[in-house]
Amino acid sequence: MRALLALSCIVCMLLALPCDAARPVRVYEVDVEGQSVPAVQDAMRQALVRATGRREAAEDPAFGALVADAPKYVKSYATGARGQSQVVFDGAAVEQAITAAGRSVWEHDRPFTLVVLDPQRARAAADAARTELERVAAARGLPISLIPMAVVDANGAPLGSDALLQAAQRYGADEILIGRGPEAAAEAPLQWTLYTHAQNSNWNGTLAAAIDHTVDLLVPQQATSLAETEGEAQVQIDGVSSLGAYANVERLLQSVPGVRRANVAAAAAGSVTFAVTVRGGAAGLEQALTGTAHLQRVKGGAGLIYRYQPQG
Repeated sequence: MRALLALSCIVCMLLALPCDAARPVRVYEVDVEGQSVPAVQDAMRQALVRATGRREAAEDPAFGALVADAPKYVKSYATGARGQSQVVFDGAAVEQAITAAGRSVWEHDRPFTLVVLDPQRARAAADAARTELERVAAARGLPISLIPMAVVDANGAPLGSDALLQAAQRYGADEILIGRGPEAAAEAPLQWTLYTHAQNSNWNGTLAAAIDHTVDLLVPQQATSLAETEGEAQVQIDGVSSLGAYANVERLLQSVPGVRRANVAAAAAGSVTFAVTVRGGAAGLEQALTGTAHLQRVKGGAGLIYRYQPQG
């Protein structure tokens, strides 16, 4: 009876959760200079970078025929929001060709990333940074927004990752990318930290490199064998006893590279089992969760079992 009551409570909690913050990207609508064959081929190269999430896709020999035949994949021509000319490719056909070439497609719903520069820039410098960041983000297919946001508390102490992610969620974002360093030219390197629900990453680089490296971290590893294609896996997460804990765990799982979907399969008091669609199935999920913040592997259990540790 208690198990049924716990399950009912969890189900009610799930129904009350907000929608995911991931945002769809218009992968196959590409700005184009005219309708000549070379222009359309160049636009196809840009679409391939967005579709796969990989910079090298533009020159990948596996896509040689696809680029050469780019005009055959044109669905229509359109005018963009800023009045620019665009070509619209047949996304389904292009993705079929990408898969046939042995490459992977990045999901269209992608993590909405807040970008924060610390310290905050003067207006002119902030506008210049926003232009550069949005240029690269559009090319890589990553939805972002540069905002002024405090990254320290009232006493001047740096906010921890949990507090930063909670702040990002209030803006409707999935993750937050912070560039630390003095105001400088776009070519000057900053210290960057990407905070996600799965883990944090640090590196140095320019504004453009910050977006490039972020996308490189988010895109699932390229499938090279049938063992690395998508599969279903179940993972039990213990220590989930509140709405907040459930929401955090769900976001964490959905932010893990290679995971396309994570839905509740079963629930009990303090425990939730998720059915996860992930590259590589159970083995791929186990590897992807290695070193993940807030999840500790439970030894000796049958299957994938982890304990949620909010402060871990």
